[in-house]
Amino acid sequence: MRSRPLTKAVVPAAGLGTRFLPATKASPKEMLPVVDKPAIQYVVEEAVRAGLTDLLFITGRGKRTLEDHFDRMWELESALEAKGDDKRLAMVRESADLADVHYIRQGEPLGLGHAVLCAAAHVGDQPFAVLLGDDLIDERDPLLTPMIEAQAEHGGSVVALMEVPPEQVSLYGCAAVDGTGDVVRVTGLVEKPEPDEAPSNLAVIGRYVLSPSVFEELRHTKPGRGGEIQLTDALQGLIATEPMHGVVFRGRRYDTGDRSDYLKAVVQLAVERPDIGPEFLTWLTTFVGSRT
Repeated sequence: MRSRPLTKAVVPAAGLGTRFLPATKASPKEMLPVVDKPAIQYVVEEAVRAGLTDLLFITGRGKRTLEDHFDRMWELESALEAKGDDKRLAMVRESADLADVHYIRQGEPLGLGHAVLCAAAHVGDQPFAVLLGDDLIDERDPLLTPMIEAQAEHGGSVVALMEVPPEQVSLYGCAAVDGTGDVVRVTGLVEKPEPDEAPSNLAVIGRYVLSPSVFEELRHTKPGRGGEIQLTDALQGLIATEPMHGVVFRGRRYDTGDRSDYLKAVVQLAVERPDIGPEFLTWLTTFVGSRT
């Protein structure tokens, strides 16, 4: 059982974003706008809603604008204040006031497992969450909170799982599980298996609540698929010594991992917005109708 509330989260953000070139040549992919907020802000807001207020970003070269976004911008604030634009002033200040944010650089692009290992000194000996920026979870469908509750009840580590079509399992880590329902016991993990070798159609998506034991496991994890240190491989090693569970997520998830899915996410979230959604949906319906 935990002796202290879980408050720390790690957000890996050192990737080059090559699938979005040339837009990401000089700007981090995490800063690509989803309607009118950068994708990474949705992730931070999700963490804060679950009580995670101490966030560590794992960054790399070219990520300075990400750091600036979660800092105060006095010149812009002063200009908005002078205009009496209180609404936009509040929006600008919001990102700086969300959480206690820290940064550390991943010196070499050695994979997700290595990025998580970079957080060892900051996290210490308590469980912590890991949030990947390519997955945006709808705020109406909480995921982190039931994961934190499952970890408090069962100990060990907890991964987020989602059913995917069998032909898509090779895009994800895949879990072998015991049991049914919303919380299942994980008995094995395979990184991006071929469809005929997958133990199930339950894919690991980008939310984890991890035991601090994962750091020692990562220190001994050899490079795997793609020549990188895979977090999935380290978690597979942990299964032999600690309990691992999965929370099966059946809510709304928006994938911003590639160009097509990113555009779908923008449209879905824009349609859901009460301020712009009705007008945008009317236009979208007319536009789609004119193309058929």
